[in-house]
Amino acid sequence: MENSVSASTNPRAIVDGADPLALDLEAAADSIAEQIREALRTLGRRGVVVATSGGIDSSVSAALAVRAVGPKRVQLLRLPERDIPGNESSDLGLMLANHLGAPTAEENISAALEGMGCYRWRDEAIRMVVPEYQPEWKHKIVRSAPTGGIVVFSLVVEKPDGTQETHRFPSEAYRLIIAATNMKQRVRKLMEYSYADKLHYAVIGTPNLLEFDQGFFVKGGDGLADIKPIAGLYKSQVYAMARHLGLPDPIASRQPTTETFSIPQTQEEFYFGHPYDRMDLLVWGEKNDVPAAELAPLTDIDAEGVEAAYAQIQRVRDATAYLHAYAITIEPSEAG
Repeated sequence: MENSVSASTNPRAIVDGADPLALDLEAAADSIAEQIREALRTLGRRGVVVATSGGIDSSVSAALAVRAVGPKRVQLLRLPERDIPGNESSDLGLMLANHLGAPTAEENISAALEGMGCYRWRDEAIRMVVPEYQPEWKHKIVRSAPTGGIVVFSLVVEKPDGTQETHRFPSEAYRLIIAATNMKQRVRKLMEYSYADKLHYAVIGTPNLLEFDQGFFVKGGDGLADIKPIAGLYKSQVYAMARHLGLPDPIASRQPTTETFSIPQTQEEFYFGHPYDRMDLLVWGEKNDVPAAELAPLTDIDAEGVEAAYAQIQRVRDATAYLHAYAITIEPSEAG
């Protein structure tokens, strides 16, 4: 079930010199809260489960859920695993729970991932590219610069002495490491739904409009939910909402990360190719048929770059349509 508030933006605002992504935050928060309550009535559930990583999207989703039904009916979950350095995510998740007054639980998913072969698959994929790789080496994946052409993915490994190497990923190795890392999102979702079953709650999904539109989620993982309250908000609007709702500054100012690889990694270098504030404008412009030359002054790239981004946005949308697709139900044909 998709439940989201749509960002109230005006395609003519750019012509008039206004901020095209300006939003009445109080009205949006009230609307989202009411839609969450209505969704729970429709689903017949009495509260919600939110997995919180300490990131802006899950934190705003949790805060809006608390606004909708109160803190006692919002179960927060912290689901760390061993590839994420330190305890920052879980610590910020605890900070959020204390701020909101909502119950929280921590379930470390490392043992489950180990048993399912996540780390073994990851190591196998990396050794296809760097045969001498050792599991204690840090790593991440980066994409090529956004030129409008084919996106190429590379592996970055960091040796114990701190030196880093970058190697282009062949398709087989890339598919294997993505399959491995997608397990993390799917195991987290398993825990969310297990808690939801125990409490008779619904599961909140946390993708923003940018991630939802561009398929930046895992099918059966973070893309799986009963209610998606911020899927109508651009990333910059989510940040504005965090400040409006008074979330703690370490959360409200935290830069978006993938929370997947052992070397810190931004969403820009892994997936979008542009910083989120520019990407918001590019997706908004493409969706509203804003001429590239008209949008370019707001994006710090020229009209040609905007045109290339528009083309890339549609290609990604087409390529990730599978992630949004419902299961295809096959009906038997009638006997002729």
